[in-house]
Amino acid sequence: MTSSVLSNTRLVAALLAAGAIGGAGVGAVNALHLPASATLPAPALAAAGPAAPPMALPDFSQITERYGPSVVNISVTGMTKVSSDSAQGGGDDDNNNDDALPGGPLGELLRRFQQGQGRPGAPQEPEQARPTRGQGSGFIVSADGIILTNAHVVRGAREVTVKLTDRREFRAKVLGADAKTDIAVLKIAARNLPVAVLGKTSELKVGEWVLAIGSPFGFENTVTAGVVSAKGRSLPDDSAVPFIQTDVPINPGNSGGPLFNTRGEVVGINSQIYTRSGGYQGVSFAIPIDVANRVKNQIMATGKVEHARLGVAVQEVNQAFADSFRLDKPEGALVSVVEKGSPADKAGLQPGDVIRQVNSQPIVSSGDLPAAIGLAAPGDSVKLDVWRQGAARELTARLANAEDKAAQVASKKDAPGQGKLGLALRPLLPDEQQATGTDSGLRVEQASGPAALAGVQAGDVLLSVNGIPVKSIEQVRATVAKSQKSAALLILRGDSRIFVPVDLG
Repeated sequence: MTSSVLSNTRLVAALLAAGAIGGAGVGAVNALHLPASATLPAPALAAAGPAAPPMALPDFSQITERYGPSVVNISVTGMTKVSSDSAQGGGDDDNNNDDALPGGPLGELLRRFQQGQGRPGAPQEPEQARPTRGQGSGFIVSADGIILTNAHVVRGAREVTVKLTDRREFRAKVLGADAKTDIAVLKIAARNLPVAVLGKTSELKVGEWVLAIGSPFGFENTVTAGVVSAKGRSLPDDSAVPFIQTDVPINPGNSGGPLFNTRGEVVGINSQIYTRSGGYQGVSFAIPIDVANRVKNQIMATGKVEHARLGVAVQEVNQAFADSFRLDKPEGALVSVVEKGSPADKAGLQPGDVIRQVNSQPIVSSGDLPAAIGLAAPGDSVKLDVWRQGAARELTARLANAEDKAAQVASKKDAPGQGKLGLALRPLLPDEQQATGTDSGLRVEQASGPAALAGVQAGDVLLSVNGIPVKSIEQVRATVAKSQKSAALLILRGDSRIFVPVDLG
């Protein structure tokens, strides 16, 4: 029967390719029944071309049987602060999923999978503490009881219980948790436990089949599968993680569970979903196992995790900025602020530089930079490929500790709109130079028409044009005159610096 169906399918494809069936559509093809022995004329077969080799769907049963026992269910009890109105609602809502990530409209749609963390809504007062329960997943990485899971699964936990597939339960100790990467390490008092084998995320390919095992909605050891949709995703949650995007169906309770490749190796930890409903909608994100393993090793060695810091604030490079800085394409991280005394400052980075690579790793969007830097260690030296004033150059920075001061990433929504250049400028007075901490720049006396549309306001300080520090009004005119489609203005407003793209067309 299978052979007949396959033959019919190929036959219909050949007829369509040869023009023997015209404009019938899918319905006509589904209704077409041909005997398995039917043949096509030689011209039709030639038009159909050679058939693609058949591809069998993967069988995950062996992986599930062998490594499923290494996946555990995690139950958490703790206390959370809720408004008095919410507290009167009664009972724990274990199916609620309100742990939305920050970062604008996209951030509002990104959710972690822990259950039982209160109800969403506007802050209400007064607040009071209320017992809560939550569930998540994890997996055993050492036979003596070391378990990996998400940090948000055990956040605020007073008691953590781990349940194995053989129904044994253990009280777990949280050895450490890192909010930056959302990784936590647990320990249970047990021996000779089944262990998951860790793979390499670097070897994972887009389009490759992957398997998730976890406890969605408390249904233990649930198996779902899909493919890798993308790698190196940067999300608006201030994390330092280049996420793996998949279409594996995962839901609340899957958080912290493993993502396996077809060889049975763990390549990621399921962590977040993109959703409008609170449940799975086809887009899921996992933390690369390379990142998780590095965090685990630090926690096991020192009980804490250190992340590196470069000391810059960056913006997205859109087409207007690419035109202004004479880039061949709108990629990279546009430096808008360099912290004084930071590794970036010592390396010679300047506002207006576009960082295009870190240690030969391409920086496509601004979010790629904190992910690349955050995965390095304090004290590491990194090679920065930078575009400055129409030319490429290479800088080397020795990274500091992120705990000193977290790096900033300017979001698109903070950038003023586009417009044409039209400013009334004057030199800064001595007291203004002292107040702004700069000996260069021009004060905006008036912004009207195109300048106002660009978001520039009276009182702003113009620091540079197309990455060239501003010294005089004549210099600004000359620089703008050389610009073709747009100009990038570095504006100081209060304590904030940001590039403004101005359309000159």
